[in-house]
Amino acid sequence: MSLALHIPVTESIKELRVKLKQASPMLQPRLKMLLVMKKAGVSGISKRELMDSVGVCSQSIQNWRTAYKRGGMAALLANGKKGKCGKPSVFTKQEHRAMEALLQNPRNGLAGYVELQKWVAEEFQKEVKYNTVLKYATKHFDSKVKTARKSHVKKEEEAVAAFKKTSVKK
Repeated sequence: MSLALHIPVTESIKELRVKLKQASPMLQPRLKMLLVMKKAGVSGISKRELMDSVGVCSQSIQNWRTAYKRGGMAALLANGKKGKCGKPSVFTKQEHRAMEALLQNPRNGLAGYVELQKWVAEEFQKEVKYNTVLKYATKHFDSKVKTARKSHVKKEEEAVAAFKKTSVKK
């Protein structure tokens, strides 16, 4: 049986409960572990007891306790990932702004994501997969695969005005 280990938790129980309510689901077990350790007091608590009370594997408990010992709350809550999904973006901020301007323009005339992919290749000299362009555009610009247009993109405004003047009102 593993021995109880005492790691002093500097935060109060009330403060830990507040952080627990505000934390994302990924960080909640880490804060629960701190809460259990704080309640155990000076006598400490074993890794096995922490496993049972928090509901995670022993290696996670070991990693989290070590992180808290070395760097406190900041080290415990850091996940070490870049961005939301852990990968850097395919497009730079300038490229993002250019794509946004193109997609927000009602007269851009893009028929689909294949054309957007070709535009990216021509404009930025980047070969990007179709699926990457599709997911990026839907996530960042709320674009959809198929959308209805109010009118034809290449319609001439003068022709419309002439048509409206000659049409007969009933």
